[in-house]
Amino acid sequence: MGIGRPTKYKKEYCEQAYKLCLLGATDKELSDFFEIEEKTLNNWKHDYPDFLQSLKDGKVNADAKVAKSLYHRAIGFEHPDTEFATFQGKITDQKEYMKHYPPDTVAAIFWLKNRQSAKWRDKQEIEQSGDSTVHIKLEGDLKEWAK
Repeated sequence: MGIGRPTKYKKEYCEQAYKLCLLGATDKELSDFFEIEEKTLNNWKHDYPDFLQSLKDGKVNADAKVAKSLYHRAIGFEHPDTEFATFQGKITDQKEYMKHYPPDTVAAIFWLKNRQSAKWRDKQEIEQSGDSTVHIKLEGDLKEWAK
C-alpha cells in the first residue's frame, strides 16, 4: 500500500506536455499548467518514462525548429508569396513572386558565437610567455611627481 496522496498524473498529460514543450514551455510553466509543484513534475519524469520522453521530444523538436529558422535568417532565404491588389474591399489582381530575405548580420553573429565560440567570442584570450615585469624610471624630484 502506497504512502501519501494518489497521483494526479493522467496518460493524456504526455500529449499535452509535448505540445507545451513545442511552444517553449519551461518545467516551471509545465508544473503551473498541471497545477503541481516542480518536484512533482520531476517525480513524474522518473515514474512515467513516456511522459519524460514526450518532454524531451517536444523540447528537441522546438529547439530544432528555432535553430533552423535562425540559420535561415543568418544566411538569407526566399519563399513563394502572393501580392494582392484590392479595390473597394475586393481583390482585383494577384501576383505570385519570390519574397527574398537578405542575410541577417545579428543572426549570423549569434550563430557563430554559439557554434564556434573560440573563434567568434567578444573576449579574446591572449597568451604571453616570458618576463612580464615592467620597470619604470622616474627622473627628477619625487615631490614634483606626487603633486
